[in-house]
Amino acid sequence: MTPAPLAARLSIPSGPLFFPVTAYGPDGTVALDTYRAHVREGVEAGAAGVFACCGTGEFHALTPEEYESCVRTAVEAADGRVPVVAGVGYGTALAVRYAGIAEAAGADGLLAMPPYLVVAGQPGLLRHYRELAAATSLPVIVYQRDNAVFTPETVVGLARTDGIIGFKDGLGDLDLMQRVVSAVRTEVPDGFLYFNGLPTAEQTQLAYRGIGITLYSSAVFCFVPEIALAFHRALASGDELTVRRLLDGFYRPFVELRARGRGYAVSLVKAGVRLRGPDVGGVRPPLHEPSEDDVARLAELIDHGLGLLGEGR
Repeated sequence: MTPAPLAARLSIPSGPLFFPVTAYGPDGTVALDTYRAHVREGVEAGAAGVFACCGTGEFHALTPEEYESCVRTAVEAADGRVPVVAGVGYGTALAVRYAGIAEAAGADGLLAMPPYLVVAGQPGLLRHYRELAAATSLPVIVYQRDNAVFTPETVVGLARTDGIIGFKDGLGDLDLMQRVVSAVRTEVPDGFLYFNGLPTAEQTQLAYRGIGITLYSSAVFCFVPEIALAFHRALASGDELTVRRLLDGFYRPFVELRARGRGYAVSLVKAGVRLRGPDVGGVRPPLHEPSEDDVARLAELIDHGLGLLGEGR
């Protein structure tokens, strides 16, 4: 673990937050050398943090042994230059087990994904994340999406819990998020972090910035870091022309392409990585590969998006 607190390292990122895909070889097993190169290239390209074995990294498809190898490899590839946050999930007992694996592998923090299957009430959700935080020395970021949706009062409870440092939103209810931010700011005024965690978060980041949420995940960074970095810089500097050009010419068409298939938030991103870099393999079931036509459309869109970077100079 790096000596600087994770919250401090993430609070003012120098670049997008990188969620690498997990690489598989021709035989379907995890390809650690390819994964190491993928993570290293992302760090060297300008990522502000590595979130390993999370949604884009197919946490759901990895065995505990594969998970440990991937987290350890990500830590080695980052080499202390940026923090490495590992995904954890399932029920409380398994989330605690994965937290222990991540801690032993050298991770700097945890992204706690929704509990498996159950739709729990607010007291049960709060107890789940509090027990996870109490069981590890690693700081925890709680991920809101799907069956883990929180009231502002529950997020205040999370923010008051030792070890929970932030809240990542993958739901997209801006009214709810405004009330969450306001409640926590009123009740727990010191340093709680928020992240826009929607798929292709750049598409909604202008709206999230309006309620004070400046941190966001970038799946696009996996395969076109040039575009993700240009967008991040334009947002930070107030370059509205570049922001609009990239939203209109790349991000909106990409979101529309992503919407053509279930699971494309992972499989289409992985196809993009294969188009531009190492062969990271396909996705594991129950996800499926994008169609050949959709991959061809993605290749055209990547070329168009890279061309947009030269405009306006």
